[in-house]
Amino acid sequence: MNDISETIARSIRDHEQSVRGVSEGAAVIGQMVQKISVSLKAGGTLILCGNGGSATDAEHVAGEFLGRYKKERKAWPAIALPSHTAALTAIGNDYSYDDVFARQVQAFGKKGDVVVGISTSGNSKNVLSAMRAARERGCATIGVTGKSGGALLGLADICFRSGSDDTPRVQEAHILMWHIVCELVDEQL
Repeated sequence: MNDISETIARSIRDHEQSVRGVSEGAAVIGQMVQKISVSLKAGGTLILCGNGGSATDAEHVAGEFLGRYKKERKAWPAIALPSHTAALTAIGNDYSYDDVFARQVQAFGKKGDVVVGISTSGNSKNVLSAMRAARERGCATIGVTGKSGGALLGLADICFRSGSDDTPRVQEAHILMWHIVCELVDEQL
């Protein structure tokens, strides 16, 4: 039982450290809110991508914008690219898994949209390809990653980095940050 208590205490300490990174990233969060709000007000779309847990974060965030976060309001256009199973498997099979998000950005992305790449390491090849495609299409780019930032740091106009590079802790910080972004965008709009 002592090992269990120690693991729980360590996990909570690590979580708290990662969450402090969210607070330290307040200026970046403000930039994200501004960029997303301006895009949505002008008729743009929020386009999100990521792998694994980051894929489900992309879906979660898109759902918050399409539905509602806390208050009743109109639906905001948001697309979670990992949700398109047929596109993912066809593009992965016919081209490369590295292209599964970039091809979709090439199809959907337009000037004024915001493309968000979520990668705990900042080095997911398909997320990096999507960010390059977004730049080619004239979209704004936001990276959401771990403390080090990885290659995503150099491809994002704005990059939120959590206070950790440990994948579970990064993901916990990301969802807190996204909930803050959703609340602030709702207030802006």
